[in-house]
Amino acid sequence: MRGMTQRSQSSGEEIANSVSHAVALLAAVGAVPFLMASARNRSAASFAGVMVFAATMVLLYLTSTVYHALPDGRAKRIFLKLDYGAIYLFIAGSYTPFALGALGGAWGWTLFALVWLLAAVGVALKVFGRLTHPWLSTGLYVFMGWLVLVAAVPLVSQVPLISLLWLVAGGLAYTSGVVFFVLDSRIRYSHAVWHGFVAAGTGCHTFAVLSYAT
Repeated sequence: MRGMTQRSQSSGEEIANSVSHAVALLAAVGAVPFLMASARNRSAASFAGVMVFAATMVLLYLTSTVYHALPDGRAKRIFLKLDYGAIYLFIAGSYTPFALGALGGAWGWTLFALVWLLAAVGVALKVFGRLTHPWLSTGLYVFMGWLVLVAAVPLVSQVPLISLLWLVAGGLAYTSGVVFFVLDSRIRYSHAVWHGFVAAGTGCHTFAVLSYAT
């Protein structure tokens, strides 16, 4: 993931950026068996939702790690677009276990369709270079993340309190990290700190899925 001003990162910063998400990638891969086990007795839709969460989580950290590890050049530019696209996919993937599992029905399928439509639009705009303003793309990330509030009432009635608390904690971690994403243009290594907040948010949402699906 790149910062708001597209500032070139020093070699030391890129090492920190790639290592931070490589560690998160290992944690994400390690969480997959636990996610699968937690959802094995759920409905097919619920299990599929958990698997979508797991797949998009691994994809996010894989693309980010590779992007930051690559030297400047064509491959890095390609992976930058993949990295941006993976963010949209993972936001939608984070909704999926709860949209298909906890909510279901009209609320669940409407929320599922909406977030995946937004993700598809975001990916297409990024891949084809139509969403280049960093404030707009970051704003769309944040908007998608908190869109869950439209379904807050049915979600509260269907999801255990512990899962809700993990969901809120994850959302706050992601949103707080945006501060360091913005500061990337002025403060060195802010991007690696941002990565830490992203990893923390992912950890919270993983526990939310585990505590709901179990």
